[in-house]
Amino acid sequence: MSYETAVARMFALGHELAQTPSHKFDLAHMRVLLRALGHPERNFPSVLIAGTNGKGSTAATLASILRASGLKTGLYTSPHLVRINERIRIDGREITDDEFAFLQGEVDRVAEKLVERGALPWHPSFFEMMTAIAFEHFSRGRVELAVLEVGMGGRLDATNVVEPLISVIADVSLDHQKFLGDTVSEIAHEKAGIIRPGRPVVTLPQQPEANDVIGNTILDLGAKGVNAVPYVPPVSPASSQYSALNARTGAHVYRYPLQVLGKQILVETPLVGRHQLRNVALAIAAAVELRELGFEQISAKNIETGIRETRWPGRFEVLATPTGWPETIADVAHNPAGAWALRSALSERYEDRRLFFVFGAMRDKAISEITEILFPLAEKVIATRPENPRSASPEEIREAAVRTGTEIEAVEDVASALERAKTLAGSDGLMVITGSIYLVGEVMGLLGVQV
Repeated sequence: MSYETAVARMFALGHELAQTPSHKFDLAHMRVLLRALGHPERNFPSVLIAGTNGKGSTAATLASILRASGLKTGLYTSPHLVRINERIRIDGREITDDEFAFLQGEVDRVAEKLVERGALPWHPSFFEMMTAIAFEHFSRGRVELAVLEVGMGGRLDATNVVEPLISVIADVSLDHQKFLGDTVSEIAHEKAGIIRPGRPVVTLPQQPEANDVIGNTILDLGAKGVNAVPYVPPVSPASSQYSALNARTGAHVYRYPLQVLGKQILVETPLVGRHQLRNVALAIAAAVELRELGFEQISAKNIETGIRETRWPGRFEVLATPTGWPETIADVAHNPAGAWALRSALSERYEDRRLFFVFGAMRDKAISEITEILFPLAEKVIATRPENPRSASPEEIREAAVRTGTEIEAVEDVASALERAKTLAGSDGLMVITGSIYLVGEVMGLLGVQV
């Protein structure tokens, strides 16, 4: 089977959120599939990371720390920006086209046989297939540790079939209410489903409703609660206190001293936005716990190196654009919490710049709330539609954002929207690409940005 055919067969299964909850959420079916595959998920230890915002950044940072420590590291994340291969990496290297095509074919054949025999009532979903392919790749690649980002929720997510050494819960807020619940407490309950009896769970204080659910689950299960607060730098009214320029790349970074494993290190994270300091703290705390569990390769120096070398595209990233283009920022602020984080980062670094947004969002997102947070910052917004069946139309975005009072221009396709924003921004304006990971990924593809 060719790579193109394998990818087409995956997308033919439908979008991972376009299925009914009963199809999406059934770990029994995932376990049937993995049993038929010989339980590849049991051939490597793992860390499982859930959360509404920050779980991907935390996973990327932790995986970078583990690689810097000399551990052969698997990283499974979702969704992808440009290519499906991005979701599955070993030591930072994406699964190759040939590897993906082969494993997709293998898993698909097993799944079809299970359906034919009645062992499964229907074919596994897109996300279940992706997760099984990742587990197979990590097993065959003999990774020493895999960092797994939960796709959605936690309790019934396909990744939750593993028995993680450590669970990590990043910040919890409202998102995916159709599947996870209408309150922070209900959503936190789903996230807390990755906690295991007697095992460490790393988290940070957050909204009281989430704290209560996570804390009570830790107590009920007799898990070991690990607070990452010692690894968060002191908050100062001078938000630029930790801001610096990377000497090699010239990019903005946060740089600050921190005590880790009894030694002082200099944390330098390329992940921009003060909210990222929480995600880095979660990654550090998880790394320290892994060392206590026997991964002695993890040292203070390797933690420092891993943080500095973290790469997580599309998160307040300054894009490499052609000569003559205005400075362009891409950020996947796809829910209100993400929108607030983006607003804070823009205000911190670009408060005196003219901002021009290219905005696209999925129809099932809280578009009105997101736009009310972000659009007042913009001189003008170009509303557009990413190539995804769930995308809201430019007119739907304009209607949802009517209360912002911001001038909004509707441009149907992303390429034209990008050109329009470029013209408006001129040489001194700042273009901001945001609202959906699908929009950011499409723009990166159009610009030829390496992910």
